Amino acid sequence: MEGYSYIERISSPADVKALSREELFPLCEELRRFLIDKVSKSGGHLASNLGVVELTVALHRVYDSPRDRIVFDVGHQSYVHKILTGRAPLFDTLRTPGGLSGFPRREESVHDPFGTGHSSTSLSAALGFAHAALLAGEDRFTVAVVGDGAFTGGMIHEALNNCDKNLRLVIVLNDNEMSISKNIGIFARYLSRIRISRRYRATKRRTRSILSHVPLVGRPLTRLVSAVKERIKRHIYRDNYFEELGFTYLGPVDGHDLHDLERALAEAKAREGVTVVHVLTQKGKGYAVAEEDPTAFHGVDPARHGAAADSFHAEAADALSHLAQTDTAVCAVTAAMGEGTGLSRFGEAHPDRFFDVGIAEEHALTFAAGLAASGLKPYFAVYSTFLQRAYDNLLHDVALQGLPVRLLVDRAGLATGDGATHHGIFDVAFLSHVPNVTLLAPATYGSLRAMLTDSLATTGPLAIRYPKGAEDARVSELFYPAGDYENYGVRALGVPAPQAVLVGYGTAISYLLDAMRVLLSAHVRTEVILLETLAPYDACAARLFSKMPHGVPLFFVEEGIRDGGAGMLLCERLSRLCAARGERFDCEILAIDGHFATPDAPTSLLSYCGIDGESVAAAVARKLLAAREKK
Repeated sequence: MEGYSYIERISSPADVKALSREELFPLCEELRRFLIDKVSKSGGHLASNLGVVELTVALHRVYDSPRDRIVFDVGHQSYVHKILTGRAPLFDTLRTPGGLSGFPRREESVHDPFGTGHSSTSLSAALGFAHAALLAGEDRFTVAVVGDGAFTGGMIHEALNNCDKNLRLVIVLNDNEMSISKNIGIFARYLSRIRISRRYRATKRRTRSILSHVPLVGRPLTRLVSAVKERIKRHIYRDNYFEELGFTYLGPVDGHDLHDLERALAEAKAREGVTVVHVLTQKGKGYAVAEEDPTAFHGVDPARHGAAADSFHAEAADALSHLAQTDTAVCAVTAAMGEGTGLSRFGEAHPDRFFDVGIAEEHALTFAAGLAASGLKPYFAVYSTFLQRAYDNLLHDVALQGLPVRLLVDRAGLATGDGATHHGIFDVAFLSHVPNVTLLAPATYGSLRAMLTDSLATTGPLAIRYPKGAEDARVSELFYPAGDYENYGVRALGVPAPQAVLVGYGTAISYLLDAMRVLLSAHVRTEVILLETLAPYDACAARLFSKMPHGVPLFFVEEGIRDGGAGMLLCERLSRLCAARGERFDCEILAIDGHFATPDAPTSLLSYCGIDGESVAAAVARKLLAAREKK
């Protein structure tokens, strides 16, 4: 770690405590340089981590990790915490499968007491730790570091409702006025009322310094002015939400002033009961381009900044905006992911029909159900991993009532950088066993646009799932040479006298094309079938049965979990169809089998899951060899 003289001296929080006050400023500067260097190469969450440098340093100087538990909400802002707890040498493997996680992981360090990756969970977990310490008679503290965006999520308020005054619990409200996009809603507006301007804080520091140096009366005068200031502040800002709940409230505190931060955190440690420390930070602090556009630098791709304009979610947003021009019933819903899902484009074109409900997926889905029940045509765009949080709402509020809510399931498939907390590998399985849900999986932009057009007429719940990145141009060229995307569904890439048939949907079709090329070089002929409609499965199985060659082994490949997945459901139906005709059905499913796709050492994630082209080709070769040897 040449060029990072302070960081290379830090292997634990004890080393941070040992630094003199004069060494803290260069340490923070070095931390920012380190973050910009490493994250620009590996990709990851940059702006949020630049914003919590001083806060994280102060936390580790005041509290004693791992004895005191520090729980980061979401956890994407834990990079500085990782550095200060001895993991800086691992940053070259950041966000690689089997490398350093981009989120806290219990398996990674004793300083990560709780794994996070989804928003608004930290305080509930922290309450569990705090109650456990109380029951054990331990004097350890629990600190929940919660972004203001997380307060748009219901779990935070459910946890606040259950905070016991006897707990040694500190809630650090990291207020940067943003989650990924600008925060919205009543709580965001409330926080804007109690924020103090930077000019006011600077004036306060200067006044305190001047008064404290007045001979004899300086300190009493400072205390008097502080008391008057508190009375005035209470009059101006009226009631304080946290104090009304019975908590001690400290702040707002300048989140980039180490002295003020340490003082406030130490004061919280000295107070009895639950204390809220309200900290004002700037996302992207210390990196001019990230300060100017923190949304673009929330997450950056390796070796470049920003996001690709060419992607499935960009195509979906543009197509939906176009449909809304002629159909005034079309509206869009997002759960604080307008930028991430591309729906901000829709919001710019149709602001009156764009609804950002904050980090509240459960509310978003039931809200969309209300819109649908009123005759509107709501589209809820959500990452696959976050849709999991709204399963009950999908089942009870949408499917049970047969309401035409359209789900745009973004980031479907493996999340190579973000890892297990963000893998979109469960949605097909849990959507497939919800009655009444139509499930589509476009592999091309053309079929995505056709599905969105058709979805206007749906009379029940419908989900269109697509991956994070761009389309594979080979799929359009091979499966839609005539550009007839409106005939999406089951498309076969036939070959004469195939020895095996490969079936897949979504991104898996690319791996099948890779496998076909490998097998062709070994003189093995394979037919590839693309599925872009899944549920209803009886209809899909019937179409697949009519397209597939019979009497040869079938390999079903999916970038999702095996149990309850599309492969299992379709192969069961195909087996029955074959049996009815007296045919033998030989099927092998290659999918993510019985794990969360979290390798222990750096590796290719697709290879680890056994679904890349080489792995598929090897499975076919093994099957054909075994069949020959059996003869």
